[in-house]
Amino acid sequence: MGDLYSFGIERDVLNQKLGGGLPRGSLVTIKGGSSSGKSVTCQRICFGLLENDVSVTFISTQLTTKGFIAQMQALDYPIGIYLVRGRLLMIPVIPLLQKTKQKSDYIQRLMAAKTLFRNDVVIIDTISSLLFHSADAKKTLDLINFFKRVGSVGKTVVIALDEGMLDPEVTHIFESSSDVHLEIKTKREMGDVRRSIAVHKFAGSESKVTQIIGFLLEYWCPTYQVDDQRLRILYYDMKNEAQYKG
Repeated sequence: MGDLYSFGIERDVLNQKLGGGLPRGSLVTIKGGSSSGKSVTCQRICFGLLENDVSVTFISTQLTTKGFIAQMQALDYPIGIYLVRGRLLMIPVIPLLQKTKQKSDYIQRLMAAKTLFRNDVVIIDTISSLLFHSADAKKTLDLINFFKRVGSVGKTVVIALDEGMLDPEVTHIFESSSDVHLEIKTKREMGDVRRSIAVHKFAGSESKVTQIIGFLLEYWCPTYQVDDQRLRILYYDMKNEAQYKG
């Protein structure tokens, strides 16, 4: 597994279902609609990587540092020790998005911020919010070429894409250029929201990958005390495994 960044934890099987980890040097895209579960998936991957001694930069367009810590704690993903030890770099860009001019070129800013790419894995949740006012096909290709250069030294970049937020051509460029492309889908049945992760592409896996992984978000209480109520994610198979090549 030397060519993979494992994000396995004992409580679930997501890492095993996704081939044992993220390929080193890969570009990973996670696409989904609003409230589909993209952020939770990014947070799950982030915590699993940290638990496996992989350093992470997490760039959030939705949460402050305090909000991020609280969200991770609600999922029973304690990340405080990793922040203190410098294994996790959390970058909230909400203030930047609110204070700077609407047409600011965040692509150039992102590529110029070399400190963000020193860790093993960089997670951007979501890149759509960051690039909404500045992305076009040429700039997107420049950014992808930058991510590929980052990948050439073993760094993995994970980007969440909001479905329908960017120009379809820009979204297609991200998807077609990625090494791993996951899509989170939701379906409402009898008042319940059914979520699944569809694996459209997974180059570099060292074992079989489950093609469709269902997951549920549910509240549970380990001590039967209301104040201890937590959110957890349960994963299960929805389609047979397949060997992805390429």
